[in-house]
Amino acid sequence: MSALLQVRAVTQRFAGLVAVGNVSFTLAQGEILGLIGPNGAGKTTLINLISGTITPSAGQVLFDGRDVTRLPAYRRARLGIGRTFQIMQPFPGLSVLDNVAIGALFGHGGGPSQLAKAREQARQSLEFVGLGQFADQRADELGGPGRKRLELAKALAMKPRLLLCDEVMAGLNHVEIEEVIAVIRKVREQGISVLVIEHVIKAIRSLSDRLLVLHHGEKIADGTPDAVLSDPTVVQAYLGKKRA
Repeated sequence: MSALLQVRAVTQRFAGLVAVGNVSFTLAQGEILGLIGPNGAGKTTLINLISGTITPSAGQVLFDGRDVTRLPAYRRARLGIGRTFQIMQPFPGLSVLDNVAIGALFGHGGGPSQLAKAREQARQSLEFVGLGQFADQRADELGGPGRKRLELAKALAMKPRLLLCDEVMAGLNHVEIEEVIAVIRKVREQGISVLVIEHVIKAIRSLSDRLLVLHHGEKIADGTPDAVLSDPTVVQAYLGKKRA
C-alpha cells in the first residue's frame, strides 16, 4: 500500500511548551491507524496539525505526495482530509440534514454547487451512519450518541480520502461502541484511510491495523496492535495501572 499521509518530524510549541515533538509516521491508502496515549499526550494537537486547524512550528505534512503544511483547513478539506471533533458543536437551530449538508458543500473537490445536491449527499451520509430517520430533527436535540454519529456524517459528507476521528467512541456504552466500530470498518471498505483516537483499548485493538502511541508529545511506539500493547515502554507509560 502506498502512503497517503506522511508526517515528517512535526513539532508544535505553545509559548515554549512542546505539545508535539518531532513526530514522524505514515498512513497507507485504506489503512486504519489507531492513535493512543495518556491525556495530554498531544493526540488532538497532532490531528489539528494534520487537518490544518493549526500550523506546525516545524516539520512537514504531506498528503498524497503534496506538501500541505501551510495550507489552511478548508483547502485541505477540499483535497480530501475530513475530521470529527472531540467537542461536538452542531449548528444550533439547523436540522440534522442541513448540518451534514454544510459538510458536503465544503468537502472534497469543492463539494456540490447546489444546496439540493448537498442535501442529497447529506442524506446518504446520514443513512450510512444510521441517522437517516433523524434527518429533519434539530441537531441540537440529539443525545450524545446521536451527536457522535452526526460528527461522522458531517465528515463523511465531505467525501474524504482521509478521515481523522477524535474520540468518536468516548462516552458510549458497549453496544454503541460496537456500532461505531462497524461504521468505521464500512468507511475503510470504501478505500478511505482512517486515523482514530480512542482510549477504549479493546475497541482500538480490534479496529486498527497499526497503533501509534504518543507520550508527552513524543512518539514512543508504532506497529501492530499486539506488538505495541505488549511493548514495556507503552505498558509503563499508558497501560501500567490497567495491566496491574
